[in-house]
Amino acid sequence: MSLRAPEFFAELRLPFHDSTVVGNTYFAAPVPGAPLRLRIDFTRTIHADTYGGLRLAVVHSDRGEIDAVALSFLDHGTFHRRDEATNTRPNTKQHGTFDTYHRPGWPPWEGAVTTGLRDAIEQYTAVWFPGAWTASVPSRAAARTAHTASVAPVTRSGARAR
Repeated sequence: MSLRAPEFFAELRLPFHDSTVVGNTYFAAPVPGAPLRLRIDFTRTIHADTYGGLRLAVVHSDRGEIDAVALSFLDHGTFHRRDEATNTRPNTKQHGTFDTYHRPGWPPWEGAVTTGLRDAIEQYTAVWFPGAWTASVPSRAAARTAHTASVAPVTRSGARAR
């Protein structure tokens, strides 16, 4: 079954104009004329037809892959809401993953919240393609503000914790 990758990558709202999806892989040239390219694939798990995250790779046009990082759906909260709503237990095949078996008419990654992944992709590409993200879209970080939260004082109880 199809992963409906073009829809998934569109959901990420990546800002690179010179990009395309071939099969289940996203390719982009974040800096026009530069020899570095970005490739994003879905990472497989030990279970057949089950995907647990994204693999980002920086590829040089002459030297091939020069760096890669795996971003797990679990670490970036992609399926946290879905798993909580469906009471999916940790350490099960379905927790923090998606597979190719899904409801007809729905994408296999239904319920994904891609904000954490998008932020991680933005951080990674800022290292390898400085300025490419901000040249394409206004920075979301500029709108963020720091908030000071009050912290309750720590009190010690007479009981020992083991």
